[in-house]
Order: sequence, then structure tokens, then C-alpha cells
Amino acid sequence: MLTMLAFFLAIGAVAGVLGGLLGIGGGMILVVALVWFLPLHGVPQEAAMHAALASGMASIILTSLSSAYAHHRRGSVLWTSVAWLVPGVLIGAWLGSRFAISLDGEVLRWCVVAYCIVIGAQMLLSKAPKAGAADVVPRGPGLSAAGTGIGAVSSVVGIGGGSMTVPLLVWLGVAPVRAVGSSSALGFFVALSAASGYALQAPPGALPEYAIGYVYLPAAIGVALASVIAAPFGTRLAHAISGHALKRVFGCFMFVMAASLAFW
Repeated sequence: MLTMLAFFLAIGAVAGVLGGLLGIGGGMILVVALVWFLPLHGVPQEAAMHAALASGMASIILTSLSSAYAHHRRGSVLWTSVAWLVPGVLIGAWLGSRFAISLDGEVLRWCVVAYCIVIGAQMLLSKAPKAGAADVVPRGPGLSAAGTGIGAVSSVVGIGGGSMTVPLLVWLGVAPVRAVGSSSALGFFVALSAASGYALQAPPGALPEYAIGYVYLPAAIGVALASVIAAPFGTRLAHAISGHALKRVFGCFMFVMAASLAFW
């Protein structure tokens, strides 16, 4: 058990640094790493994709809290907008996990591959966002409806939702730094609902011991602990790289993730 936990701590450390460097890439890094390595620890091959998504989402619960607190201290979380997004996100993430559980692992894998390609292309081809206004605070039922879609897609592909939340808020006029901070806070609710769905809606005996539904506890705990500690190193590195270059690095990285899953 200790050897197993140490292994996942190592994965979490790498994912934490890369997640801090590439921002919204952290969740995807976990999914790809866990898909490759969970079968080595007794998780059936046919359940590896579901377990990777579920365990990755469970680990994001803790890491997103750490990130949200850091952004909150800097005043970059729009809590009013987050509050409007949360109801839709909770519903969408729960339904998304239910939908993902109903899919065959191979189909689910290609859904994640397609998502990586779309986001990678978006990052490589998109122009820099316009600066938002400091006092813009989006709110209203439309934001809750958007949250449903964000939660559902995030749950199916195993991310905190930043790749959708940030562009949405920037499009609505929010300054990018506040969009990122608000997305970090929202990620906690995405992860909480999705991980609960994967844990409670999974078929009985979906995974071997040390699991709750599809959430493999050694992976979720080990990755979360190490990611929280390692992420600040990646964040400092990110601030040393220009925004334009960082966006290109992230876009290319998403294509690498897609290729890794495609040939799994």
C-alpha cells in the first residue's frame, strides 16, 4: 500500500508542476497518466478509463480549493458569478458522470481524445483576449444554464472546467485574471459533483479494494497531496514565460495528450 501511494505521489508531483505551468492542463495530465498506470495496480483494463476520470476528479477537489484560496486572497474571484454558475455545474457534472459511466471505455477514451484536439487547436489558433473591465460581474439564469454544459463536459473528460469557464467569462467582459480566479473556485464544485457521481453511481464491484465506486482512493489521495505541494513551482515557471509562448506550449501539449490516449 505504501509503495502504491508513493507511486501516485510521484504522478501527482509531475501533474502539479505541469498543471501549474499550463493551467487548465492539470486535469488532463492526470487522466492520461492514470489511464496508463492504474492497470498496473490492479484496476481492470476495461475500467481504467472510468477510474482515471473519477480518481482525477476526486483529486481536483483538494487542488482546486488550494488554487481558489490563493486567487481569493488576491481578490480575483467573482463570487457572485461563481454562485450563479454553481447550480448548473452541480447538476451538469452529476449527469455527466452518469452519462460517462454508461459509455464503453473505448468510446469514452475517444471522447477525451477529441476534446484534447479541439482545445489544442483553439489554443494554437485563437487570438489573445481583449482586456476585460474590472467591474464586470456576469450573473443571471443564463449563466446557470451555461454552468450545466460546463459541468457535464468537464465530468465526461475529467477536468475542472477552466477551458470552458475562462473563455466564457472573458467573452462576457471579465478581466482574464478574474476569469481564471473564478474558474479555479468553480472547479471545486465541478470536481465535487463529478467525483460523487462516479463514486455513487458506479456498478457494484466496479474496482478492486481501496475504491469507492470508480474512485480509486490511493490514486486520488496521493495525486491530490503531491499536486497541492508541487503546483506553485509550475505557477512560478509560468510567470517567467510570455503569455503568447505559454498558450502555444499548452496547445501543443494538448495534442501530445490526445496522441498518448489515441495509442493507449
